[in-house]
Amino acid sequence: MYRVYGDAISGNCYKVKLIMNELALPFVWVDVDILAGDTRRPEFLEKNPNGRVPVLEIEGQGCLAESNAILAYLGEGTPLVPRDAYQRALVWQWLFFEQYSHEPYIATSRFIVRYLGRPAEREEELRVRSAPGYRALDVMERRLEIGEFIVGDHFTLADIALFAYTHVAEEGGFSLARYPAIRAWIDRVAARPAFLPMYETPGVS
Repeated sequence: MYRVYGDAISGNCYKVKLIMNELALPFVWVDVDILAGDTRRPEFLEKNPNGRVPVLEIEGQGCLAESNAILAYLGEGTPLVPRDAYQRALVWQWLFFEQYSHEPYIATSRFIVRYLGRPAEREEELRVRSAPGYRALDVMERRLEIGEFIVGDHFTLADIALFAYTHVAEEGGFSLARYPAIRAWIDRVAARPAFLPMYETPGVS
């Protein structure tokens, strides 16, 4: 049994819910309210001194933070991680891309709009993040024009990592209208038998 500490509308936390459902892993969801300061409380900082969600509590072992590290841990030895060394490295490549070239622009813009209500003093920040966010979407579009999924033709950790914030990119002001390959990929991921919508969580604590 796992315990997942997360915020219900966080894409990074959603990644963990997606892989848990995909692999049919039992877990209890513990809701953490970022804006209420839950991640700065001493009891949470004992689990992750960096004060961020998600956190995966592994019975008998301890806690693991950072969403893509959690994906790598849970995905090890499953079809979500290719056995071929090159294909596996491509998955890691896209996970690094998600954190370095995608999340800082698309996810952060969504945080400003969705969490903070788009305050006027953050408009310039949104403007600055727009161009690199669209560049990340351009990269994804080119890849998905030649394959059904991010790495090869199989659903992997790379799809989970990138789906989380891409499918709600419009909540941060990014239009997906000119990205037909991305939109078709979103539909394919959402059609998977074990798919769990972002705002649905089994086993809420």
